[in-house]
Amino acid sequence: MVLKKKKEIRVDAFSLDCEQLEKLHKFSKAEEQNLASLLLRCAQLNNGIQQIQYIKQIMPLVKTMDQNSACDPMLEACLEILGETYFSLDVKNPLKKVLASSLNGLPERFMTLAVQSFVCCLREELKTTDVYLYRRVLDNLSSCMEDFTLGRASIKNLFKEVLQFLQKSLLDIQEENRNNSGNRIVQTRLMHDLLMAIKVSMMLVQKLQENIQGSLWKNNESFVWQSMCNLLKSFTDFLMDETLLQTVQTTSGLAFILFTKAMYEPAEELPALVSDLLCGSRELAGMPAWFVNNCGALCTEQLSDSVLLFLCHGALAMLDWKNGRMGESGEKLLLDIASVLLSLSSELKESSMATSLSRILAIWTNSALAALISDSPNLKMKLNGNSEVVGKLLEYVYTHWEHPLDAVRHQSKLIFRNLLQIHRTIVTGSDEKSDPFFARLTKRLLSLEWHVKGKYASLACLVDCLGTENILQLDRTIPVQILDVMNDQSLAPYASDLLETMFTNHKVQFTSSSQKSTWIDQWHDVWVSPLLRILCEGNHDQTTYIIDYYLPKLLRCSPDSLSYMIRILQASADANLGSRSTRGALGALMACLRTARAHGHLELSNIMSSGLVSTESIKQGLVHQHNQVCIDALGLLCETHRSTEIVSMEEMQLILFFIAYNLNSQSPSVRQQICSLLRKLFCRIRESSQVLYKLEQNKTKQDLFEDSPERNPLGILQKYRDFMSSLCDKLFEALFPGSSHPTRFSALSILGSVAEIFSVPKGQEPVFRLDQEIDAARVRTLIQCFASTFEEVKVLAFELLMKLRDVVFNLQDSESLDLLFRAAMDLSTSTKPYDCVTASYLLNFLVYHKDLQHICLGKWIKHNPQMNEDASVGTVEKNTLAVIKLLLVNVEEEIFQAKKSLLQAAASFPMYGRVHCINGALQQLPLKNLMFITEWKQIVARLILMSYELSAVVSPVVQSSSPEGLIPMDIDSEAADRLQMILNEIQPQDTNDYFLQAKILKEHCKIESEKLADHKPMENICTEMRGKESQICDVTAQMVLVCCWRSMKEVSLLLGTLCKLLPTQTASEPSDGLITGEQVKNIGDYFKHHLMQSRHRGAFELAYAGFVQLTETLSRCNSESLHKMPEQWLSCVLEEIKSCDPSSTLCATRRSAGIPFYIQALLASEPKKGKTDLLKTTVKELISLAAPLSEPPSVIPQVHALNILRALFRDTRLGENIMPYVADGIQAAILGFMSPIWAVRNSSTLLFSALITRIFGVKRGKDENSKKNRMTGAEFFSRFPSLYPFLLKQLEVVANTLNSDAEELKIHPSLFLLLLILGKLYPSPMDGTYSALSMAPFIPFIIRCGHSPVYRSREMSGRALVPFVMVNEVPHTVQSLLKGLPASTSLCIRQNNIHGTLLQVFHLLQSYLDSKQLGNSDFEKGLGDVITGIRSKLWLAERPNPCLVTRAAFLDVLVMLSTHLEKFQKPGL
Repeated sequence: MVLKKKKEIRVDAFSLDCEQLEKLHKFSKAEEQNLASLLLRCAQLNNGIQQIQYIKQIMPLVKTMDQNSACDPMLEACLEILGETYFSLDVKNPLKKVLASSLNGLPERFMTLAVQSFVCCLREELKTTDVYLYRRVLDNLSSCMEDFTLGRASIKNLFKEVLQFLQKSLLDIQEENRNNSGNRIVQTRLMHDLLMAIKVSMMLVQKLQENIQGSLWKNNESFVWQSMCNLLKSFTDFLMDETLLQTVQTTSGLAFILFTKAMYEPAEELPALVSDLLCGSRELAGMPAWFVNNCGALCTEQLSDSVLLFLCHGALAMLDWKNGRMGESGEKLLLDIASVLLSLSSELKESSMATSLSRILAIWTNSALAALISDSPNLKMKLNGNSEVVGKLLEYVYTHWEHPLDAVRHQSKLIFRNLLQIHRTIVTGSDEKSDPFFARLTKRLLSLEWHVKGKYASLACLVDCLGTENILQLDRTIPVQILDVMNDQSLAPYASDLLETMFTNHKVQFTSSSQKSTWIDQWHDVWVSPLLRILCEGNHDQTTYIIDYYLPKLLRCSPDSLSYMIRILQASADANLGSRSTRGALGALMACLRTARAHGHLELSNIMSSGLVSTESIKQGLVHQHNQVCIDALGLLCETHRSTEIVSMEEMQLILFFIAYNLNSQSPSVRQQICSLLRKLFCRIRESSQVLYKLEQNKTKQDLFEDSPERNPLGILQKYRDFMSSLCDKLFEALFPGSSHPTRFSALSILGSVAEIFSVPKGQEPVFRLDQEIDAARVRTLIQCFASTFEEVKVLAFELLMKLRDVVFNLQDSESLDLLFRAAMDLSTSTKPYDCVTASYLLNFLVYHKDLQHICLGKWIKHNPQMNEDASVGTVEKNTLAVIKLLLVNVEEEIFQAKKSLLQAAASFPMYGRVHCINGALQQLPLKNLMFITEWKQIVARLILMSYELSAVVSPVVQSSSPEGLIPMDIDSEAADRLQMILNEIQPQDTNDYFLQAKILKEHCKIESEKLADHKPMENICTEMRGKESQICDVTAQMVLVCCWRSMKEVSLLLGTLCKLLPTQTASEPSDGLITGEQVKNIGDYFKHHLMQSRHRGAFELAYAGFVQLTETLSRCNSESLHKMPEQWLSCVLEEIKSCDPSSTLCATRRSAGIPFYIQALLASEPKKGKTDLLKTTVKELISLAAPLSEPPSVIPQVHALNILRALFRDTRLGENIMPYVADGIQAAILGFMSPIWAVRNSSTLLFSALITRIFGVKRGKDENSKKNRMTGAEFFSRFPSLYPFLLKQLEVVANTLNSDAEELKIHPSLFLLLLILGKLYPSPMDGTYSALSMAPFIPFIIRCGHSPVYRSREMSGRALVPFVMVNEVPHTVQSLLKGLPASTSLCIRQNNIHGTLLQVFHLLQSYLDSKQLGNSDFEKGLGDVITGIRSKLWLAERPNPCLVTRAAFLDVLVMLSTHLEKFQKPGL
């Protein structure tokens, strides 16, 4: 365990102007130190840290000055300079706080003079008129009021001027914001300035209350009063303005309540006023005129949900709730706020608003706790656990404790904890254990399934209230149940936290009881024994997560339990060695020892010397057939609590033993863990070696080691060197030609760690240096790794060579370098895609050689003498520029040849390799810090032009409506003629010119076939062509396609990289940037064209990757014209989609091809912390297209809209901002499923699938009915309330189509989708009676859906019915279903109806029997009634029923009942 070093604090030094320096020179004395000379020396320093030391000397010096010095002009001048310095410093500069702290110690006799100086400075600050400089003034005002006596006194003296400035700043910033509408960067800055102005206004009222109270009430016409009214009016305007940032609105809500509280009289009526505002019962007649004039909008207009929310926040935060000081009106306000907040919970679905609401509800519970201290009987009655308010708050917790937002989940936990505390406060004095509220809550929580994440935190809160023992009395198997859940990583952290709370509380209970001697055995039986059983026999995931999450917490709570664990596991380690799937006792022992050592609970040398664990046991662990046991054994050797603990000889021998057997691990995760653990070992060797060096140098401690040679520092250091050398030998031996990928990956990763950790830091002597182990053969070995087909091996080899490049280049002669360079150039034009990756890494490696241009490049290109003369420029930039020039010349020539014959290019010189190498070379350059600006500008312009030309050559293939194979596949002229005939037939349906090229190819094939007539016929798989040197080239359609789409890919990535060269700030000179705004616009148009036109997925997916880089660059750009380009592009493409223009070239097949990617990139670049207006308007427009109200003239826009929505709902970068539109998306998908046109139905299906994943999460397992990807009905409809009426209406329509008495088959298109959604819901014992949405209306329609003629629909309706029937209603519902079954004598028996009903009975009873209510009297009575009903329909399971399917379904019901009845006995059942 290594502690992170603190980051060095940066302090910017201040400087004085000439006039200030002259003043100080005038008063400073060389012979003695006075204040002026001290300040002068301080100002002459360039180091901020040193200036802090001088500033701290000011006050001791001032305190030595006598009373007469108050008139000293030197002191006056110094104080004036200090004031100017204070106001000039940035608010975040530590110097400002140090200066304020020093001046707080100013003697009282000098205070008047100091205040005068600071007042003068502050008055100058307040004269600022530039709106963009207001922030500095506001920061200074804020700093003055923060624990700064002089600053506060200055503001008191200039109180009116400060108020006037605040009024002016608020109005000016608001006006400037309006003038910059659309410029998001400027507007964001102004929003933060406005926020600061509001905060400073609030500080003024809070910190300088006496200034206000002194002049506020005397005269309502006073300047202070008028200023307060004007500020209050501004806050009201900001609160109502939905265009402002949410933080500005919520702070305005706080300021509104604060100012109203300060101004309103009588204060006792303030709670009633706020209640009236919140509840809408506002009568202007009873309100003061000043309030109506300034806050009239709040009184007369209908308040939006957000305004109500911010007003509630302001009231809770700014009013005094302690001890019920506001009386009955305060209690009424508290309850009204709760009512308003709970009503808003069903309306506010935006992520930011939902987060704010949850936080404000948590604040409400804190305020309620504060108010309860008054012991008000009325408040206690309204807030006890059985009250309506608490019931609704619990309902909120249950529906939000699994919310996708972590902040909402956390606040739900706080609300639940505070509600328990509220009830405890109310029932103080009574027995909490027997309290009905706690008993009912505990029972409900325990009856929940363990997959519900909210259960864990809630149970932990209950444990804190009731104690672990009381919970365990209800069910002793709870610890085992929780451990069983820990095979799921998503649940493991929650489960471990609950277990920690429980066993910690249990230990406290035991230690405080009288059983002080025997409690540990009982505690071990409950918490440790189940753990050991699972560690030995549990599956891989479960044991891994228990070791990671649970075991460290258990050992931290009870370190003494370790000896108990070792004793138990050691006893059975020899007999239970484990297997490939289980750890066994040996594996469990390794895991416990590793965890204990890593957390400082044991010393390995102690347990080995004492014989508790033998070296042989560790060796067995290191080569265990279970991978994780090997890792744990290695972790035992590598991980220690102290980073400086010395590595013993035994540990080093065991590490070498491990390396010999485990480098070739086939599991990537195991390889990563091996590298990580060995990295920790190397860090330990490095850190401990530094300690040993210091001990060796410290002669006074040398005698400590004289009598113990094994602890001799020099001896240990030599052992370290020998160990590291042996380790490196083994690793290099493993890199032999033909070694496997896992071996190479492991060896290179470990060598990379060695090179990094044992680099040569300043002032330290490394214990080992890898470069001393390198020779020419090993360099060749590393370079050969570039030939690997796995890119991660190339990356690791490249990084290692870079760390060792000084030694590596010294071992390479000029001939070897030339061969490598030639190989790289040849590979860059290979037809094998991975060869160009090898070429890129080789070139990136070679550009670091200082003589590359003389040795290699001189034969290819002319040298620029100016570049060679300029020695200050780095070798890498010069070489990279030369290499890119060479590659560019080559690729330009190849493009010229490809224009003549794309087939020849695909076969002989696919151009994408050269472009990939150019891109790779650019990636490792510091693009923002280049020296040869002119040269690079020319290169960038040529690269852009080359990209366009290359794209023009290959784009006809990737933009073809069917790009997979548009060349004649053989030399048979008949086949070529047939292909040409097909092309001619389909030509009118496509809009590009590729068919012209196909005709040319046909003629060319005829000529080639005549030339090759004497040759042996080739197989019918390729077109044969001759190059210039008469070599035969085989060209398949796949080769052409690969050449084209990979070229498009590389061009897109190259253009994306070049866009990053655009300066983010508006350049003062056009020549400052390597790329111009016009070039960026052209690149944007290029991306738009290709994303709109490309049909090949590989082409448009990677064009999207480049386009994302462009949009991110534009979003950070300060130029307004460039900044608005994404918005303009988005508007254009949406108009084109809506236009239904027959001449449009947008692709309506292939899931709209690149169009969704284009819109995704534009929307993802929008700042997430703003209002995301672009996303909102776009999604609303797309939803209106996807679910049109009337029949559209063309379905193409609808198809595009559905495909784009699918992409947006799948995009994780949009996060929770897209969630408010999920309900609309579901409606569009279900309505689209009923379209008569297949394309709409297909796109609707894809959208529906994406939305199901977005709502319920990614399906991790194979079980279709797993509750992990489900949610309760209450939670579902609380998050998507608009789906309640929609689904109900659609279900009614579906049920009516199934209700016909006719025999023909009628299947409604949306039946499956509706049942799929409803089947994803499940019942919860937490569903209370306070929900506004009743589930009952769904029940009759779902029951009727069970009569569907489709088997799958009947099965789904059975599952879908379960969440809509409350647990206590199940017996009644089942009886009514059974009564609907026909008697054996009925004339009309419909087996589909019978089967659907039986499936519904089966699933309802299964849920009822699993509800953990066995033993309940009502439960048993209901079950008895159900059995009576089943008995009356037994004929369905017998031979008189001819349908085997319904007989089997009835038998399933009987088997399930008999299985559960065995669990309890009761006469008569």
